[in-house]
Amino acid sequence: MSLNLVDTFSEFKNMKNIDRPTMVRVLEDVFRTLIKKKFGSDENFDVIVNTNGDIELWRVRAIVSDGEVTDEQAEVSISEAYAIDEDYEIGEECYEQLHLVDFGRRSVMAARQTLISRIMELEKDEIHKRYSERVGDIVVGEVHQILKREILVMDDATGNELVLPRNEMIRADFLRKGDMIKGVIKEVEMRNNNPVVVMSRTHPNFLAKLMEQEVPEIEDGLITIKKIVRIPGERAKVAVESYDDRIDPVGACVGMKGSRIHGIVRELKNENIDIVNYTNNNILFIQRALTPAKVTSIDLDDETMRAAVSLDSDQVSLAIGKGGTNIKLASKLTGYEIDVFRNQDVNEIDDVDLDEFIDEIEDWIIDALKSIGCDSAKSVLDLSKEELLRRTDLEEETIDEVRRVLEAEFDEDK
Repeated sequence: MSLNLVDTFSEFKNMKNIDRPTMVRVLEDVFRTLIKKKFGSDENFDVIVNTNGDIELWRVRAIVSDGEVTDEQAEVSISEAYAIDEDYEIGEECYEQLHLVDFGRRSVMAARQTLISRIMELEKDEIHKRYSERVGDIVVGEVHQILKREILVMDDATGNELVLPRNEMIRADFLRKGDMIKGVIKEVEMRNNNPVVVMSRTHPNFLAKLMEQEVPEIEDGLITIKKIVRIPGERAKVAVESYDDRIDPVGACVGMKGSRIHGIVRELKNENIDIVNYTNNNILFIQRALTPAKVTSIDLDDETMRAAVSLDSDQVSLAIGKGGTNIKLASKLTGYEIDVFRNQDVNEIDDVDLDEFIDEIEDWIIDALKSIGCDSAKSVLDLSKEELLRRTDLEEETIDEVRRVLEAEFDEDK
């Protein structure tokens, strides 16, 4: 009788995408181990795995005359050979088929457990290899389970379980079991000897891949994404470049009436995406990075990688952006720490630079105020206490003291 293991191990053949050559090799190894335990060696045995899943075990020995057997593993007497097949003759090879019952129930069960263990290890290796090669690619899956720190997602293509950590989700993501979710494969970790595929919706690569899907020119290599910086769910800046003068990279990425970018914005929960032309001219690049603000002038210090940007009063808030997001992303995109300064008009001649208060206000506080575009006393006082609290990391008591010092300056002038 043949050893048909198709039914016994159908769960693995159907669920675990292990290629046939690997499966055959594992089956051979397991049954050769079974043979070694019973006969001490597997040198004179053939293990054959048929295309239908049947496994045949054959013992092969040379036929010698009765009483001339010197090695029972390699030779068999003609009398024993006749018991197997009456047509055998001395000098031929005797093929004796073995059956599961010949090994005993306990040995067969042990072999089955070994096979299951080997297949599971192979599947782990296969998952790790398959997804490691796909790091950076987009994956779509169904929310399977919602846990406190992560979401378990079933890969729609393979059925494998993926992990979406809470800190890799956009703040506006509210998921329920059964929802379809899209993300990028960030990494493949090993936890307790098991591969864990980690998804991300906050990684810059997710935005890059979404753009690649929506913009054929990027996929074809006509437009290159030079750099992406994001505050997930709030704002992103993308620097793009085209090596073909006939292609407007920004226009191509946005699409007619925003047709290409709108789908991406919806996927990212209305994340505001600024697409700018990349250039090696750092001054021009900083100017573009601060969009939508209009810059008056820029002074660069390449040694300290700082840029002093001057703007008209009505452009300062645009340059800084809500919560400072615009200036933070512009700094990350360009690699320069950007300091914003307001151009003074005739009505601001009596204003006082914050540096004049160095004896009363500590350096780090002045730096914090400058980082949000407040470089003069009036620019600070023009903002409410609530706005200053929201934009900076300063304590309420600190802001109260700063406002008191600055207001006292103007009271004295009166």
